[in-house]
Parts: sequence; structure tokens; C-alpha cells
Amino acid sequence: MEIEDFRHVRHFPGTEGNPFDRWLRVLEDLQKLPAVIFLLILFFISWLPLHHEPTKALLLFIFFSSDWLSLSLLPRFNRSFGPPRPPTLLLALFRLPFAFVPLPFYLIFQLTGSLLVFYGFWIEPHRLTLTKEKLVTPKLPADFSLRLLHLGDLHIERITQREIKLNKLIQNLQPDLILFSGDILNLSYLEDPQAIQDAIKVISEWKAPLGVFLVSGSEAVDLAHVIPSLINQTGHTWLDNQVITLEHRGASFDLIGITCSHRPFVDAPILEHLLSELPDRFRILLYHSPDLAPNATKMGIDLQLSGHTHGGQIRFPWIGAFFTASLYGRKFQSGRYSLDSMTLYITRGIGLEGKAAPRVRFLCPPEIILWEITGKTSNSNTR
Repeated sequence: MEIEDFRHVRHFPGTEGNPFDRWLRVLEDLQKLPAVIFLLILFFISWLPLHHEPTKALLLFIFFSSDWLSLSLLPRFNRSFGPPRPPTLLLALFRLPFAFVPLPFYLIFQLTGSLLVFYGFWIEPHRLTLTKEKLVTPKLPADFSLRLLHLGDLHIERITQREIKLNKLIQNLQPDLILFSGDILNLSYLEDPQAIQDAIKVISEWKAPLGVFLVSGSEAVDLAHVIPSLINQTGHTWLDNQVITLEHRGASFDLIGITCSHRPFVDAPILEHLLSELPDRFRILLYHSPDLAPNATKMGIDLQLSGHTHGGQIRFPWIGAFFTASLYGRKFQSGRYSLDSMTLYITRGIGLEGKAAPRVRFLCPPEIILWEITGKTSNSNTR
């Protein structure tokens, strides 16, 4: 894959002021409106296009209101803790085109929409899945075996059943090594004392014989004046443009953690400098965004573990993610990629972004990834 030059880009993913960040701030202002004003907005969205069909207009307003009620109840049931009005408005706009479908299909579409809303906001964000991957490398001896657990995009708001399930799953898996690829806190709770303490509690419970290593995520999420202290209180290791050489089963391998600026032309020279004096052995790069992968594969990295995209959170059959917040667009969505001799894995993440971004997942459940990394002495298949 060719390396693209992004020096001309004005706004980068994961930074304040990019278009996605600006839209979140605009939508968040909806939460400041009096409830009656927002209700009137929903009424007019339903009434104006269907005023000649008052029954359909009234039904559409009821569906809009039911979405608002459903999303408003999420915090009370300890599911998620975002503002309900911005996603309610977005859902209203998605429902609107189906308002022109004749009865009874109109009701079928709208009821299906309600089921999808319930599933996407209430069910799938908590359907934590375990993905198992294997990697065989000639850079490690044939009797080498490493169980590596990759986590990313925790985005803690409060401890919910998802985080409780996560830690039970980690305890049962008993990995040799745990790596976290960034974004600890939710955008709505970046300096919230309870969110910070809940994050410390969750991460402190992670245990592995070779250690737990973390890199910070987007600079707009993992704030520079919050994250170092937070990670320090967990007792784990923060890799801030550092290399750690680990010994396991009589073999050595290098773990490189780069702090993500979302500017590959800035971060690639840092990576190159760190690698300049390392011997040629198995190398794992922990970096929040997948956008450094084209550079990393040219530098002899064997495995890059990243996140940031959340897999798009909403995926469509045969199409995939609509939006990924990557400089490379939809080329990097989620899952496993082979870039020359390097393997890249982009986790769908565990939590959800925050602010006015909908706390929704569809065909994109949260995941953690357990890697079984083994050595080899022959040129057998590496998949």
C-alpha cells in the first residue's frame, strides 16, 4: 500500500476542530433547548410533509417521541449516558423518507425502525465479542507461543454490564500479555471524577504475566493532563514513544508504543528513530490509529495493533462502515489486513465515542482480540 502525504490536510481525525468534532458540538446544543421546544421541532418535522394525511403525521410524531423516550431511559438502566435529543433528531430524519410509503407498509417500516433502534442502542453496544486470531512468524522459534490480548477504545462513561463482562472475560482468558491501543475515556466525561475513577478501577483489574501496556489515543479524548496520572494509578505501563523488549519462552521481541497525533508525517519519523538501533526481531507496534500502517510496514513492523475507527459503529450488509474517521477513508475499517509482510488489526473497540455521537452499534458489536502468536522453522502459511 502506498504512503500518502497528508501535510496539506487542515483538520485531522481525533483532534478538536475537525468537521466531525464541529458537528458534535452543534448537535449537542440541542440538549440545551427546553423540552417543549424540542417536542415542537419533532411535531413540525412530522406534520409539515404529511399535513394532508393527519393520521400518518400523528403516527410519525408518536414514533419520534417513542425514540426520544427510549434514548432518555438508557442512563436510568445503566446502559449509556449520552444526550438523547441529538440522536433522536437524527433518527427522525432517517424515519422521514419512509413516511411517504402507503399504508400498511408505512407502519411496517416504522415498527421495524423502532425494533432496530432498540437493538442498536440497547442490545448490541453491550454484546461484547471475543475474536481469535493466529499469527505464525519465522522471527520466533518453533516452540514459541504467546497469548496476546488486544483491547481498544474503552471510552468509559460509567461501569456498566459491558465493563463487568469485559473483566470477567479477561480473567477467564488468562493472556500472557495485554495491550491497549488508546481512548480510555468517553468524550462526554474527559475530566469527570467518577468516570476517571471507574476507568482506573476497570483497568487496574487487568492482569497478565508479561504486563499490561497502554498507549494514549486521540489527543481530544485522552487528554495530556489526565491520562498519565490515570494510567499511573492503575499500576500498568504507559508507552509514550517508547520501546520495551520482552522475554518469553526463551525468545525476545520488541513492543513499540507511539503516542498518536493522527499526523503520520509527524509520527512516522518518531517510529523510525525508535527502530533505528533495534535488531531484526519480531516487532509489535501499538498505535491508536491505523493511518500509520503504510509507513510501519516499510519499517519492518510485523504486527500493528490499532483502533480508533470503532469499525464505523454502524455497518451495512455488503457495504461495511459508512464512516471511519481515517485519513485513508474506508480503506481502513476494522479487522485484519495484510500489508506486504506486516499484519494490521483494527479493533471495533469496546465503548462508544461520546458527546452528541449516538451511543449505537449495528452489525458492529464491541470486541476484544486474543492473538496466538507462534514461531516456525519452515515457510508454512502464516495465517
